[in-house]
This record gives sequence, C-alpha cells and structure tokens, in this order.
Amino acid sequence: MRDDPRLPTSPRFWRSPVRGPRFTSVLGLVLLVGITVLFVTGLVSYAAYNPDLAPVNDQTPEKGLLGFYLFAWPTNPHWLYRLNQGVHVTLGITLIPVLLAKLWSVAPKLFALPPARSLAHALERISLLLLVGGGLFEFTTGVLNIQLDYVFPGSFYPLHFYGAWVFFAAFVAHAVLKTPKALRNLRRPREERDDLVSPRPGEPTVSRRGALWFVGGGSLLLFLTTVGQNVDALRRTALLAPHGGAEPGGGPNGFQINKTAAYAVIDPAETSADAWRLVVTGRTGAVRLSRAQLAELPLHSSALPIACVEGWSTSDQWWRGVRLRDLAALVGYEDDPPDLFVESLQRHGAFRHAALRANQVADPRSLLALYVNGEELSPDHGHPARVIVPAAPGVLNTKWVARMTFGDL
Repeated sequence: MRDDPRLPTSPRFWRSPVRGPRFTSVLGLVLLVGITVLFVTGLVSYAAYNPDLAPVNDQTPEKGLLGFYLFAWPTNPHWLYRLNQGVHVTLGITLIPVLLAKLWSVAPKLFALPPARSLAHALERISLLLLVGGGLFEFTTGVLNIQLDYVFPGSFYPLHFYGAWVFFAAFVAHAVLKTPKALRNLRRPREERDDLVSPRPGEPTVSRRGALWFVGGGSLLLFLTTVGQNVDALRRTALLAPHGGAEPGGGPNGFQINKTAAYAVIDPAETSADAWRLVVTGRTGAVRLSRAQLAELPLHSSALPIACVEGWSTSDQWWRGVRLRDLAALVGYEDDPPDLFVESLQRHGAFRHAALRANQVADPRSLLALYVNGEELSPDHGHPARVIVPAAPGVLNTKWVARMTFGDL
C-alpha cells in the first residue's frame, strides 16, 4: 500500500519537480525570522494589557509560568503599541503565502510510512504535527480576529495565547533540528536528492525560482492590501482590512471606530446632559460630576493615536479633557496617583471594564477626554467622556465612561 502511486503514502504520488531541499530551506529560513518576530511582538502585545494588574485585563486561566515576562507597560513612546501591533498583524498576513508554500513543500513527509522509524524520528513527527496544527490554528484565528469574525469557540484572547505557546515550542524544536541542514542545503552548489524530491517527477510548469517569485509576489500583494490600515496616506489600499478604505464620515470625529454606540447598545437617554454623571471614587470617598462640571475643571490637550489588537490604528488625534491624575487628586491622591479601574455604560462584551496602572494614570497626557479635534466627542467615539492613554491598546481607552475607581488593584 505504501508504494501504490495512487496513495499519498507513496513517494511516487508526489510528482511536482518544484519540491526539493533548497526550495524548502529558503521558505524555512524566511519563516524562521518572520515567526520569531511574530512571537516577540505577540508577547509585547500581551504585556501591553498589563495582564497581571487585574483579572479584568486578562481572563487567561492558569497561565502560570507563561506570564514570566510581564512588566509594567510604558507610556513612551506614545506610538509604541501602534508600531508593535501594526508589525505583528501586517507581518502575520504577509507570511501566509510563505507558510502555505512551506506546508505544500513538505507534504510528502506528513504522509510518509512508517509513522516512526526511531525514537528521534517519532519526536520529530510529533513536533511536526504540533507545528503544522499550531501554525494553521494561530494564523487562522489571527486572520478571523483581524476581520472581526469571531466564529471560533470561546474567547480569542486565551485561545491565541495558548495556541501561540504550543506552536512556538514546536517551532523552536523544529528549528533546532532543521536550521543547520537548511543552511547546508543553501551553501551546496548542487541540490542533493532526498525524500522531498519526487522519484518520478512530472513535466515542469514552473521553475523553483519562479515558484519562489510567485510566493514572494503573493506576500507582497497581501502586504500592500493590509499595511494601509496603519498609514493614513495608504488607508484606501487596505482592501483586506475592515478599517481600511475611506474615513468613516467627515469632520473632527471622522476617523476609525471599532465599536459604535449602537453596537454597544448605548441608550442616548443615559448619555444626556441631565442623566449622565461620572462617579469618581477614591481614598476620600466618591464625587459625582456632570459633563458641564468636568468641562469647568482645568482642561489639557494630548495628541495620541488609537491602536487596536486587530492591527488597525489612527494617526494622532487632538484630545482635550481632564487629566486622570487630576481626577485622582479630587478623591485624595494629590501626589502619587494609584491604579485605576474604569467602568463603561456598555453592559455586555469584552473590555466594558478596564484597569490602568499607576504610571499610566500619572502620565500628564492621559485624559478623560471630552473633546477631539476641537469638537465634542461623537456618540461613536465615546460621548460624553472617554479615556485616552498614550501607548495603550485601544480597548483600554474605555468609551462611555460611567465610573472611575482609584486605588491599588
């Protein structure tokens, strides 16, 4: 059965003359660099949520030692998260053709019999299974999240987190085993025959160099149709990104929106001047402030972007409002602002609550914004008030703020 050319378990089933160790090695080395960058930027993105600050920011159960790298997320430079997440998402999309070509190039090994010729071979096959499965899982869930298609079971956040660790562990094991061989394959003037080379190749329709150009062209096309969601001048080219294309509406509030007020089921009656009050709680008790009272407090301006985990971002917008540290001073924290727990009028969905670290609260650019670009916030941008913090993920810039509680979390 193994030698039946009609079955994928037979080496004679795989007839493409493009397959070979050098072709696979080129793709493997590109992925070695690219996936390492993806993993590092993924860890940085995870740390940006300050996941050990409060359970509200990280609902990943029993992460244990996997949280060893956590650190207090900085507020400088203010575009840090925008750059990190733009690289993470754009590079992930760009590598898809390379990943698919690499899987195609090693397909004969996935079906080879016997399943294990030795203990070392068995470990290699297991790592390969985890590598292929983990890679497909991570790239698939990542693409679905970018497209805002939450069709996977459970929350994207822990699924992608644990999937990344499984995938990268298998990736490291595979890289340790295969990188020396890949480098040798590229240095040899002639390609040696191995189990990737078909014993009865068909007529070539494209050269190996042509196949590499085809893969590279596909990656370039995906890059060009994704990267624009981070660059205003190129936004109309972001055809594959939900937040690409034309600006949503015009005027000072005419920039990208994640969740609209209608999506968050924000009742206009709750945000009216008569009904809405901000409750600020701290060491000395609680104060209730109307929007008019907030507007009478000292107001400050900050030029900050919004950047989301899906990879899209805005340019710097001019926000104006009350500094978070000034609100902390109203409830007894004049000198050293503590952590902050923010609650929204939004009643359902992830991140209707958010926690901010003391260093984020203390930054003079961190605001409870009332205005943007010289105009009152629109309902979709968080009217009557929203949080805006330098370098923070977009979901931590809570909209439709109802309550702020200062204190150690």
